[in-house]
Amino acid sequence: MAMDLRILSCNGHGSFLLASSPYRNRFLLPRPENGGHHHSSRKSPKKITSSSSSVPTHRVTVHNRQRGVVHHFLVPEDQYILHTAEAQNISLPFACRHGCCTSCAVRIKSGQIKQPDALGISAELKSKGYALLCVGFPSSDIEVETQDEDEVYWLQFGRYFARGPIERDDYALELAVGDE
Repeated sequence: MAMDLRILSCNGHGSFLLASSPYRNRFLLPRPENGGHHHSSRKSPKKITSSSSSVPTHRVTVHNRQRGVVHHFLVPEDQYILHTAEAQNISLPFACRHGCCTSCAVRIKSGQIKQPDALGISAELKSKGYALLCVGFPSSDIEVETQDEDEVYWLQFGRYFARGPIERDDYALELAVGDE
């Protein structure tokens, strides 16, 4: 069975494994360092710069559906939401940290998020109220709800796969990673 593997760079920060085989549809998988899905408690946050006292701070409410908890915290308008949450010991889902995947995707219930570097979601999904916390800045008080990353991925790319949902081929991924 032949397999075509290529490593793609996402804005020079994260890498993804693009694989195809005669038996599977093409799929795009994030390549996290430890091979699995992350939560912010597993990796130290990026350095948070101190905001000027003149920068507005907004109240952020995150309904974490996967863990069944609600987090309330303050985020300066010039700071990423995910990084600020991590600095306050709040664990939220993430993977790439650079806006290239959908692990930290949320649906905005109220308020506005600026996300100029959110490459992992389309303009169409942004217009429907989806955002990425890792590269999102609050521009008002916001209330958001975490999403299942596979669901968001399907909303964005599902129409390109005529045979149904994308199947993750962990065996092929293991073989590919083992050959590096």
